[in-house]
Amino acid sequence: MYYVAMLTITDADLNAKIRPAHLDYINDLYKQGKVVMAGPFTDKKGGMVIYKASSEEEARELAEADPVIKEGARTLELREWGALEFPLG
Repeated sequence: MYYVAMLTITDADLNAKIRPAHLDYINDLYKQGKVVMAGPFTDKKGGMVIYKASSEEEARELAEADPVIKEGARTLELREWGALEFPLG
């Protein structure tokens, strides 16, 4: 299953300080096959990570272990995502 983590910045200074650790963290998860895609929103108010996990609990554990969440620089909204497989029909 896929899970989308919306990461809204709540402390810009803290986020800037922790962002390198955040990028290392999601890059490591990508190499493990746990992150499918990730990136910032163009309005610079946060970003999104798409996790591939066997359960919501696993996805939540991965998302909550992200340094930007652990340190309180961003908030987390996690939702299960039913990705469509193309082509349809």
